[in-house]
Amino acid sequence: MKQPETLQEAIVYFSDPERAFVYAVNLRWPDGKVTCPRCGNDKHSFIKTRRLWFCKRCEKQFTVKVGTIFEDSALGLDKWMSATWMIVNAKNGISSWEIHRALGVTQKTAWFMLHRIRKAMSNNSFVKLGGPGSEVEADETFIGGKARNMHLSTKTRRIRSTGPKGKQPVWGALERGGQVRCEVIPNTESANVQNMVRKHVSAASSLYTDALKSYRGLDVDYARGVIDHAVAYVNGRIHTNGLENFWSLLKRGIGGTYVSVEPFHLFRYLDEQSFRYNNRGTSKNPIDDGQRFRMVMSNVAGKRLTYDELTGKLHQEAF
Repeated sequence: MKQPETLQEAIVYFSDPERAFVYAVNLRWPDGKVTCPRCGNDKHSFIKTRRLWFCKRCEKQFTVKVGTIFEDSALGLDKWMSATWMIVNAKNGISSWEIHRALGVTQKTAWFMLHRIRKAMSNNSFVKLGGPGSEVEADETFIGGKARNMHLSTKTRRIRSTGPKGKQPVWGALERGGQVRCEVIPNTESANVQNMVRKHVSAASSLYTDALKSYRGLDVDYARGVIDHAVAYVNGRIHTNGLENFWSLLKRGIGGTYVSVEPFHLFRYLDEQSFRYNNRGTSKNPIDDGQRFRMVMSNVAGKRLTYDELTGKLHQEAF
């Protein structure tokens, strides 16, 4: 049976436990050399009836799930793969309640599943955006509730003050014709904003920003163009409209699908939206649903996420 290219085909394909197992093994160890995730040894015996290996060095058993986002999950790979397919290919994201209804798991389980999948969607590349001849847009936005949805007392406290008080600032950069990067930042002061630019953008790039004072001083290292949004939104090649489009997609997903996102978890939602945007497919680089799914499934190893870590309990215990 050919590899699935649609959600319906994926559900049928992975409904066979053996086929789902073989598929996961081939993606985790594409060279065909199975190694123990604990000690790295390739000497082992395979117990076919239980679909697990016994390592001859550390003398421990391991499955294809060990050391991945699936570790310690009692759910079958069919549910994991269906959930992965849905989130990586849903333009505005998919809520835990939808996964709960579609897969027949509890909402709490679905919520935990989605956060683990988001970790596999995170970008492992530390290559800077841009380069000679490239154009990069940099901008910041604020994530938080809309004023019209707030109680009057909350609105008075959070909105009738200088700046977007009570909202979480996020910084981002977009290479035109390339990828987007974004991170949660504590505030939009110069130190934070300029550190983000230098971390993610090559100094050989043309950098386009708005008139925020925090960007002043970058002209020394970057060919910077400034667009003052109080005057205009476009001045020839100088604008941040590409990144504004990304912010719109991000906020549509958060406000329309997830409704309420804790600042503690916001970076995972940024990873999710960034992955879909960076792998959206273009005429020059066509990417379909099946390819996006395989990208994430190939990235599940080494990204285990426990419930205590996700909910912050490990951090609390450390103090």
